[in-house]
Amino acid sequence: MSRAAEVQRKTNETDVRVSINLDGSGKSRISTGIGFLDHMLNLFARHGLFDLEIDCKGDLEIDEHHSTEDIAIALGEAFAKAVGDKAGIARYGAAYVPMDETLVRSVCDLSGRAFFVYKVPAMRERIGEFPVELAEHFWRSFMLHAACNLHIELLYGSNQHHILEGVFKATARALSQATRKDERISGVLSTKGVL
Repeated sequence: MSRAAEVQRKTNETDVRVSINLDGSGKSRISTGIGFLDHMLNLFARHGLFDLEIDCKGDLEIDEHHSTEDIAIALGEAFAKAVGDKAGIARYGAAYVPMDETLVRSVCDLSGRAFFVYKVPAMRERIGEFPVELAEHFWRSFMLHAACNLHIELLYGSNQHHILEGVFKATARALSQATRKDERISGVLSTKGVL
């Protein structure tokens, strides 16, 4: 059974297409119009071992907010669609990722319940054209549409680029772990019998 999905999201502000294969090898083709976000999403695909294609045409003449948000919404929807009924998956994932002086922890539960904790302070306003505050908004939007618990925390670090790289890599690894199939799991990993 294929664990892949495609989502198209078209608004007056953006036109986004996302395709994800959870059982990929980390191949990506990303074109958002925002260089730093492209870099982060390529890292996300590579470290999660997700095959990921994202194409976005957005109103960047206004700012990066609409594109970043709509990409995250479409990615969350595609992720949830690819995960499917959650039968046989590990459900939980956790990862610590160092990036030189930085250490980031990301923990997730593919429970179907949306809850978000983000403890990553902004040390500067922008990286290139990307407003650092949008990283939190990206993951909040993803979490709502993927319907998962997502806890992301900077344990320590000082370089904003390294910090956000750690955030995207750790979250990719945690989500990859949570989506892994385990033949010992019959149905869903819940005493309720449903997620």
